Amino acid sequence: MKFLKDNALSPVIAKLLVDKGFDAIHVRDIDIQHAADEIIFQRAFEEDRIIISADTDFGYLLSNWSKGKPSVILFRKGVSRNPVKQFEMLELNLNTKVVEALEQGSIIIIEPLRIRIKSLPFRS
Repeated sequence: MKFLKDNALSPVIAKLLVDKGFDAIHVRDIDIQHAADEIIFQRAFEEDRIIISADTDFGYLLSNWSKGKPSVILFRKGVSRNPVKQFEMLELNLNTKVVEALEQGSIIIIEPLRIRIKSLPFRS
């Protein structure tokens, strides 16, 4: 799996993912930290990367997108702002069910006490 970390979360998460053997970059690594969300979204789509963010705008972009990728992982509602804790929560939830959903195209919403999975593309 390949990840693209949005500016809404620390670059530490991308580094910790790389340390665990994942292909992960932060938007700063590719000089798009000031780019519009649509540019980040398109880059993730082109490189088949999973966006990791706390920015709900990516959910909005997905709602207007007819394709099944890119997958998005969103940290929401009370998840620690500490990047090491966020990474630990992410790593804990990268189980078979979540990995399969991400590979097929999904939005994964991680909250302190639950995880929600919604397949892409969204149907009206």
